[in-house]
Amino acid sequence: MSVGIVIVSHNERLAEGVVELAEEMAQGEVKIAAAGGREDGGMGTSIEKVTAALRKVSGPDGILVLLDLGSAVMITEMAIEALTEEEKNRVVISSAPLVEGAVLAAVEAAAGSNLQEVVEAANEGVMMPKVRKE
Repeated sequence: MSVGIVIVSHNERLAEGVVELAEEMAQGEVKIAAAGGREDGGMGTSIEKVTAALRKVSGPDGILVLLDLGSAVMITEMAIEALTEEEKNRVVISSAPLVEGAVLAAVEAAAGSNLQEVVEAANEGVMMPKVRKE
């Protein structure tokens, strides 16, 4: 078993793309679920989609949630309220960058690391330079 990862985005395709990239890096060793867009296909977030994604990846090792924009936090917090007390205690919402955090978390989770280690790995995404200064 490993830490599960949920990607929450206002755009369904963005969430699915991040999941695809993270799954590739984790080589299929980690449960990763997308919760993007609304039920009608529009932009936004959905408590139902987030709840379903949390349940899909739920396990004894915990869940890391990564988000695209701050307003997704409220919906995610509401979705977490639908979980059991035991499940709630094993969910961490991260402020790590979405893409970098998802990739780093997936690799760390695939290595068998615990939830805290996966959270720390995701947070390292903030430090990843995109452009080298010359």
